[in-house]
Amino acid sequence: MHDLILTGGEIHDGFGSAPITADVAVTNGRITAVGTDLGPARRTFDTTGLVVAPGFVDAHSHSDKVPFLPDPQPFKLFQGVTTEIIGNCGFSPGPTNPAVTESGAVTLGKQEFRTFGEYLDAAEAAGPSNHLAALVGHNTVRMAVAGMELELPPGGLDRMCDLIEEAFAAGAVGFSSGLEYVPGAYADRAELIALARVARRYGGTYATHSRSESEGLADALDEAVDVARSAGIRLQYSHCKASGRAVHGSSLLILEKLAAARRSGVDAKGDQYPYQAFATDLLAMLPPAACEGGVEAMRARLSDPATRASLQAVAENPHTGMGVGLWREVHPEDVQILRHTDPAVTGRRLAQVLNGRKPWDALCDLLIADPHANTVCHTMDEGDVLSIMADPLVAIGSDGGSPVGPNHPRAFGTFPTFLGTYVRDRGVVDLPEAIRKVSSATAGQFGLTDRGWLGRGAAADLVAFDPATIGHAGTYERPDVRPTGMVHVLLDGEPVIIDGEFTGARRGRMLRSGRP
Repeated sequence: MHDLILTGGEIHDGFGSAPITADVAVTNGRITAVGTDLGPARRTFDTTGLVVAPGFVDAHSHSDKVPFLPDPQPFKLFQGVTTEIIGNCGFSPGPTNPAVTESGAVTLGKQEFRTFGEYLDAAEAAGPSNHLAALVGHNTVRMAVAGMELELPPGGLDRMCDLIEEAFAAGAVGFSSGLEYVPGAYADRAELIALARVARRYGGTYATHSRSESEGLADALDEAVDVARSAGIRLQYSHCKASGRAVHGSSLLILEKLAAARRSGVDAKGDQYPYQAFATDLLAMLPPAACEGGVEAMRARLSDPATRASLQAVAENPHTGMGVGLWREVHPEDVQILRHTDPAVTGRRLAQVLNGRKPWDALCDLLIADPHANTVCHTMDEGDVLSIMADPLVAIGSDGGSPVGPNHPRAFGTFPTFLGTYVRDRGVVDLPEAIRKVSSATAGQFGLTDRGWLGRGAAADLVAFDPATIGHAGTYERPDVRPTGMVHVLLDGEPVIIDGEFTGARRGRMLRSGRP
């Protein structure tokens, strides 16, 4: 007898094949049969009129801290996401070294994670609401060895390689970089290649937030491809975008370079969220040189008029495309302040809080007051978003983080927005291709071979949704709106969303490379 059967649904296999109408049987956490007349089951869900598909895999997430929140967090399950790839943009919760890291060990709840493995164990014990598969972050590893310094100490690269190896031995599925952020921005290409070669020995993937997504886009893409080629490793080009008015229309450049990389033998793919705004730390607007030595050194530089002016000259130099921060790709009206210690500026645009100052001076003053401020920047062209979305090499990834506090709607609605607004309403791709983009396209890229597809023997991470109502009404002003249309979600065969409601169960696991 089967544990559960989903009956009469429109079955999508996750590979882009034409759907069929059939039943799906589940036993002991695995799909055991797809067809008709499958026999008896202890439990049955009628999915007539619903799409039944593999659970969605979020290619790019920052939910690293979510398992440690006091209550279960179903915000991804309501979107149909059963697995998230975390540890992106070069930041993972371990390893840390308080002797050289300004803030000490990364603290999540009451936990400190000196090693990557300690984090995986603690997150598993805390009980994720959905599955998580973790990358080890280049920024984090570099901080553990050199803090916020520009240069590595003697033997520093060897020590970084050791830490990367320890992370893969503990179960990392890949290695990430965030080269617009410090201290990752201080690394040269040789450093990245050396670390990627460690990841290659474990079959890992290199996921990169490249050095520029704006005027240095072409050079940044070339660097990403060269690192992957030189290490013989798969490349995941994170949150594909052409950011800033100067590069609107550059989506074709991105797609051509990814395709050219594949023709040259590099296994290169990308991911994207379906929005025209990104979110990041306000600090990322500054040239990396502003942040060398840590927060107090940065504050001192911005407080000195001469240094502030010299940093502005670097940030606004039209002849330099990479390694200059994000300032040149935004206009003051593009920058929406998401979080800041001063409530008078929170939620407002930079253009609205100038108070007689020049935009650069207003930015510097805001960062002196709160170096940890966050922003949403409205910098992308819809035509580029649509072109990237339609390309078969690009999967869907939210780039979302914790659901707590001010947020970007992508955290709560990336997948329903893609399936509702862009697939059903606008027809950017057809539904079988859309399901592939949110499932096997990412699972295969990160070695999750038993997830992201629907067939006999696959892990029973499954979703059933109403294609007529799937969607998300969240906005930048009110992002945390529950999506519509997700009816049932199963994790390893256990229902966690039933008739649209969360059961309250923490059924997620930390998925570790090389382990069941």
